[in-house]
Amino acid sequence: MQDPRAVVRPAAGRRRALFAVLVIVFIDLLGFGVVIPILPFYVRDFGASDVVYGLLAASYSLMQFVFAPLLGQLSDSRGRRPVLMISLAANAVAWTVFGLGGEVAATAGTTAGLATLFLARMLAGAMGGNIATAQAYIADVTPADRRAGALGLVGAAFGLGFVFGPALGSVLASDGAVAGAAAVFPEFLPATRFSLPSFGAALLSLVAFTATWAFLPEPDRRAGPARRPRVIGQFVEAFRDATLRPLVAAFLVASVAFSGIQIAFIPYVADVYGYDASQAGLLLTYVGALAVFNQGVLVGRLARRVPARRLAIAGAVLLVVALGAFPFSPEIGRAFLGDVRILGFGPRVVALLGALTLLSLGNSLLTVALTTLVSLAASADRQGSAFGVTQGAGSLGRTVGPPIMTALYAVVVYWSPFVLGALLTVGIVALLTTVTVAEVPVGDPAESVD
Repeated sequence: MQDPRAVVRPAAGRRRALFAVLVIVFIDLLGFGVVIPILPFYVRDFGASDVVYGLLAASYSLMQFVFAPLLGQLSDSRGRRPVLMISLAANAVAWTVFGLGGEVAATAGTTAGLATLFLARMLAGAMGGNIATAQAYIADVTPADRRAGALGLVGAAFGLGFVFGPALGSVLASDGAVAGAAAVFPEFLPATRFSLPSFGAALLSLVAFTATWAFLPEPDRRAGPARRPRVIGQFVEAFRDATLRPLVAAFLVASVAFSGIQIAFIPYVADVYGYDASQAGLLLTYVGALAVFNQGVLVGRLARRVPARRLAIAGAVLLVVALGAFPFSPEIGRAFLGDVRILGFGPRVVALLGALTLLSLGNSLLTVALTTLVSLAASADRQGSAFGVTQGAGSLGRTVGPPIMTALYAVVVYWSPFVLGALLTVGIVALLTTVTVAEVPVGDPAESVD
């Protein structure tokens, strides 16, 4: 077991510490992904509309917006390891309470049950800001010329969590799993298709907490000053900083565009392609698998040869093309392929998969490169605060993006949210041209992260 007092030294232990934090991020995101398949159905089970589901999703992102900068700043002054442990323990509590929402509704009424769901999701959202702390940990233990590759691995851990999490959630919500749990659970513990995935997420959070306590040392770094946490103040300071300003703005705009597209994606493939939930889920799994490869392998190798700002611009340009082409993929497929089938797929599906491939690659390049630029722009004692601000900006974008994009999809025309996303991404390209972060020294391509 790792001595909790130990620290990661610059010349030793980096790879082990990097591996440990990546495993912890994966387990944390796996737990988050477990609950994704049940969320809309859980709300409908209370007799509530999909509007309530949208508000429930927004409440998570809103709390993440408020607390991500606070957790980041706290990790600068108090340490990365304690913040990770506290947030993971609180997540375990949040998911447990979330699983008990149905029991609360049965005993105290629907309003109380829904309030329980909101409170649990808000607590989980507040603690979801711990990803900024994990990113700051990576920056602490990784040399500047290897940081893009290491942060790309965090994105790969994200992707793996979203690939396997929903699949695990579907298994836990199955009739067989519920029946098996009902046979062994004590009488006071409900075993339903909603509670079981929630309890699974809580258990995974406890596993991540235990792994943090046992195996993750505190990185060797210069602690930042202990300051009173200020959410708005940190954003004002970031926007006053000429170097951080365009990066924080880019995170915000990218999150508005991409989160809205994620929400509009399933209605689009259902209405235009006639896909059901399982087929749409397969497409999401395809995108997640691409994200794992892109961020875990491809981006790190590209980052050793191409400066981070250029990678970010390239990613944004790819996103513009992908978002502009995505809603018109049936027409594009027929125009370029006619009736030709590739690997058994018709032209409409081939064009859709092509747009999704560009979308995943562009998002991977942009996300990892932006994160790297933020790390390089912030001083060593402000890494947590900087990542907290950018993650908070991303959470704010994920709060406002989905309702805007779904309203455009339902009220205006089906392609309007995708075209708006492309136009917003053009703005990101313009922002990136103003970034003045020093270029990262190019490392030996054959060298690995150490």
